[in-house]
Amino acid sequence: MIIQAFLRWLETAAACDRARAANALARAYLASRLQSDQQHAALLAMSHLLDDPAPQVRLGLARALATNPGAPRPIILALAEDQPEIACTVIAKSPVFKDADLVDLVGRGDGLTRGLIATRSGLSRVVSAALAEVGDVGEIVLLLENADAALSRGCLARIADRFGHDGEVRKLLLDRADLAPEVRQRLVSKVGEALAESSLVSNLLAGSRLERLTLEATETATLAIAGSASRFELPALVEHMRSSGALTPALLINALCTGKADFLSEAMAALSGLDEPRVRALLASGRAPAVRAMFQAAGLHRDVAAVFVAGTLLWRQASIVETSADICEALLSECRQLGARSPVVAELLEIVDRLQRSELRAAARSYAQQTALAA
Repeated sequence: MIIQAFLRWLETAAACDRARAANALARAYLASRLQSDQQHAALLAMSHLLDDPAPQVRLGLARALATNPGAPRPIILALAEDQPEIACTVIAKSPVFKDADLVDLVGRGDGLTRGLIATRSGLSRVVSAALAEVGDVGEIVLLLENADAALSRGCLARIADRFGHDGEVRKLLLDRADLAPEVRQRLVSKVGEALAESSLVSNLLAGSRLERLTLEATETATLAIAGSASRFELPALVEHMRSSGALTPALLINALCTGKADFLSEAMAALSGLDEPRVRALLASGRAPAVRAMFQAAGLHRDVAAVFVAGTLLWRQASIVETSADICEALLSECRQLGARSPVVAELLEIVDRLQRSELRAAARSYAQQTALAA
């Protein structure tokens, strides 16, 4: 009888009074202070209030129900499709939503709806994947900033595919420890492209120098990524780079001279068609003709392959104290005559020479920092 009297009262009550009453009814329902028949009648009354012409009445319901796990799901779903202020109240916080409900809202909702979902606590991988598929850049930024959202590697890769050109998204992705190495390398390449297209940078540097510096920076970053990748992650990284044409002789000689043995082994396997264990064995102990045949099978020019063989043998002979700069210097000395006869080798040795200078400068900076700390 109480609920029936309430419904009759609604017909003549002012909107502000109806809003307060709606909020009180919802709180009474959640507190289970009503008998079972009254509880059901209260649910019907709340359903009736969903059609109230005054938004503040529906907002009163939403505020009372928004954060409670015992809120009736049909009421919450209806409020989620109401006008923005009301919908926002429940979408951002209600624990009643199932993943299927949120995925449906992502697909049918607007940017505001998707943005609110992106900020929800405990967001599941399923919902994150839906946002990654259809969200705009602003919603994706909110998703990546949500430390409580679960994002799979596939979801992060999809975001990189869609918005890797956006600087803010790119930074948020690169800051993540769980980003797959091949996706990280793809984003690093986009950083290089963005620098090359920057009018400020292009005005400061000549075109050829800018191109060379961009390429070197990308290769250095790529090898840093390769160096931090696990053995299980390397095959996917190498395959991505192979398919995108990034496994260039310049990158490979850089990997060889800096001792990135695992990466070089995977790269040679991908390019030559040999099994990775066979490639690893050849690099570690294979005879020079067999090692040269492997490098040539990978598509390297015969003369260039000879430089790689020399570098491989130098690393085998290296003592524990020798550095990448020492290897570069020895390789330059050993292949100088071949470089004088072969333009392709001369070009490769220029890369080794720049790498040696870069390694020496890095060693000098490290020494200066250690000296300053010891002082």
